[in-house]
Amino acid sequence: MAHVLIIGAGGVGRVVVHKCAQNSDIFDKITLASRTLSKCERYRDEVKERYDVDIDIAAVDADSVEDLVRLIEKVKPDMVLNIALPYQDLTIMEACLQTGVHYLDTANYEHPDTAKFEYKEQWAYNDRYREKGIMALLGSGFDPGVTNVFCAYAQKHYFDEIHTIDILDCNAGDHGYPFATNFNPEINLREVSAKGRYWQKDEKGEGKWIETEPMAIKMVWDYPQIGPKDSYLLYHEEMESLVKHIKGLKRIRFFMTFGESYLTHMQCLENVGMLGIEPVEHEGCKIVPIQFLKTLLPDPATLGPRTKGKTNIGIVAEGIKDGKKRKIYIYNVCDHEETYKETLSQAVSYTTGVPAMIGAKLMMESKWMRPGVYNMEQFDPDPFMEELNRQGLPWHVEEL
Repeated sequence: MAHVLIIGAGGVGRVVVHKCAQNSDIFDKITLASRTLSKCERYRDEVKERYDVDIDIAAVDADSVEDLVRLIEKVKPDMVLNIALPYQDLTIMEACLQTGVHYLDTANYEHPDTAKFEYKEQWAYNDRYREKGIMALLGSGFDPGVTNVFCAYAQKHYFDEIHTIDILDCNAGDHGYPFATNFNPEINLREVSAKGRYWQKDEKGEGKWIETEPMAIKMVWDYPQIGPKDSYLLYHEEMESLVKHIKGLKRIRFFMTFGESYLTHMQCLENVGMLGIEPVEHEGCKIVPIQFLKTLLPDPATLGPRTKGKTNIGIVAEGIKDGKKRKIYIYNVCDHEETYKETLSQAVSYTTGVPAMIGAKLMMESKWMRPGVYNMEQFDPDPFMEELNRQGLPWHVEEL
């Protein structure tokens, strides 16, 4: 039995609250906190109506270590689930360290003033977390998260060595708007408009990051239950940890699907400076263009009722087993309308929120538990894969 404090009441936070309430045999006490208390109240009422589970709510400023520490000391949770913004990872990790509470998040730290995200500053907490006897699980979403576990599962059961990995992320959902993002617009647009990167070993066997222009590399992939889609190479954070933990790796890439309309809108916004992250002067006020754009775009948490279609996220791994070449595809297909029926959220939020709950569940059951800071692929993948099938994200394996 565990008491969890969930910080963040966006679309993913809603899924996490619903899924924790569905697993109340493990999560016997749930507290939801956010800067916006009205969202917490709405999710509290949904959970009570659907599952007859009572949860506590609280207001918190996740940018303030002091405010977070006060809340944690008051609530006294066994662990904190950080479902807030990636900018707030370090403040929440610090508050957990000061209070001796386990930590989990779904995305790595992003610098507020630089379009850059990396694990370095979170990994730097490893020794202090170990000395405190607490654990941090980083990136327990889908990608990162489930994709890392898929890689670990492939390594354990299908290969002696994995040589190449392609992570493939397709959202074929249609929300009916001319332009909208399926998760936080600021995070999404910064991620997509950044330069691409992939990791590859050279002739000398030395691994190097190779940088590309945004959307410069494209391939068409035939996604099961969806069909062929244009897929573009991006940099994505799970590659940073996978290159450390997958043995024999020679190359890893990440691809995401985008329609022509999305790319055209994004190019226009970039051309006129609306994706800028530096403050600009406007009629005597300082505004950050991308933050202003965020206020104009639909809230991703409101897309659930109007989104139709499916997502397909998975990995293609190629390598050697018993001296022979092998290639496998592990993936999940998720239906937007089905996830809305279950949790009042579209599939992009669902595929992130369910793995967050599973990671917390495995930690609280001591199946994944040791002091320090860890990425998903550093633990036995089998319990997580079993939970995916139980909790609404069934997966498939195909030999290619």
